[in-house]
Amino acid sequence: MVWSFGSASLAPGSFAGLPSSPTLSSTAPLLTAEQLIELQSRRSRVVKRTGDIVFSLAVLSIGSPIYILLGLLVKLTSRGPVFYVQQRVGRDYRSFGCIKFRTMRRDADRVLGRLLAESPDLAEEFRNDFKLKNDPRITRLGKFLRRSSLDELPQFVNVLRGEMSVVGPRPIVRKELPRYGEAMDEVLAVRPGLTGLWQVSGRNNLSYDERVDLDVDYARHRSFRADLGIILRTIGVILDPRDRGAY
Repeated sequence: MVWSFGSASLAPGSFAGLPSSPTLSSTAPLLTAEQLIELQSRRSRVVKRTGDIVFSLAVLSIGSPIYILLGLLVKLTSRGPVFYVQQRVGRDYRSFGCIKFRTMRRDADRVLGRLLAESPDLAEEFRNDFKLKNDPRITRLGKFLRRSSLDELPQFVNVLRGEMSVVGPRPIVRKELPRYGEAMDEVLAVRPGLTGLWQVSGRNNLSYDERVDLDVDYARHRSFRADLGIILRTIGVILDPRDRGAY
């Protein structure tokens, strides 16, 4: 499969010839996430972290009126807190609270258990994708926030804390770890991203295996130029929230 990336096309395993970071060869012994982090260039890590901080501060300060407006809309249109915090797995397997604007009713976790118990089809869908395409728990405003990816704007706070990066692999929950197999340490050698290849390549329109391929591909071939292209594509997704697989 080939993914569109700006004016170029990308296939798994290639960032169109962009310089890559140290990775595992098929014959090399498997390294842990911690060992892979130690092999990374200190200069590239400092540059990426500096860019994350500067970009996040700019978005949080310039976009503060949007944050306030969205927060008020969430509070006024449904009962419950403004934010939803879910435990995700970060770099080197460290857990952190991933922050989003709340897009579901406040009793969403309890309702999910009932839905899965009553419908084998929904239970199977959730086991495969860890989410539901037509989820009745999502509020009317929540559908718009998810489709436009605006629900993820609070994650810039996670970026400032050093728990995430602006661009990186998807932040996943612990139940997803086995789905990555031996590639998990490669993916968790970098910070998960607020946006990434998955978010600009079809999101949930892709199979789970394709999601994994994208995360591994990013971890192996990340670069400043690739990050910049992903950020530009993300802006386009937000400004034109058509059906891009976000739900």
